[in-house]
Amino acid sequence: MVDSLVNFFTQGLVGIIPSEAIIFIVSMVPVLELRGGLLAASLLDIEMYKAVWICIIGNLIPIPFILLFIKTILGWMKKQNCFKKLVEWLEHKSMSKGGQIEKYEFLGLLLFVGVPLPGTGAWTGALIASLLDVKNKKAFMAIGCGLVMATVIMCFIAYGIPALVTMIA
Repeated sequence: MVDSLVNFFTQGLVGIIPSEAIIFIVSMVPVLELRGGLLAASLLDIEMYKAVWICIIGNLIPIPFILLFIKTILGWMKKQNCFKKLVEWLEHKSMSKGGQIEKYEFLGLLLFVGVPLPGTGAWTGALIASLLDVKNKKAFMAIGCGLVMATVIMCFIAYGIPALVTMIA
């Protein structure tokens, strides 16, 4: 699914908006986030050092808003019959991944965001931190550090492995 979304952005928007804007947008989208942004950057032949900063900034922009406002937004949505089930599902899904974050707080949140696995990332980490009432400053710092960790891993995957394959071939 992530591959299809990245392909949609990289193929559907190339030539319409600058490549840098594409990876910035991809990095802001839930599910894709920084991981998808760096993969898209690699596919679009954007220099890694340039892509890293664009993707980190793109992924970080929504986080303070999630930390500050998501509980209010979810509370309002729960009062609307059409959104109630969706919010309950989202809270249940997020909290099912929150055990390690609740237990280890900073380190748990850092690792949750930093290890690029399906269903993890800054958006979900911010949602869980908010639902668990982790202090915003601590949550933002852990998410930021987690993004640095995810960046290192994803740079190796998006840029390092293709470079190794090219050298070998």
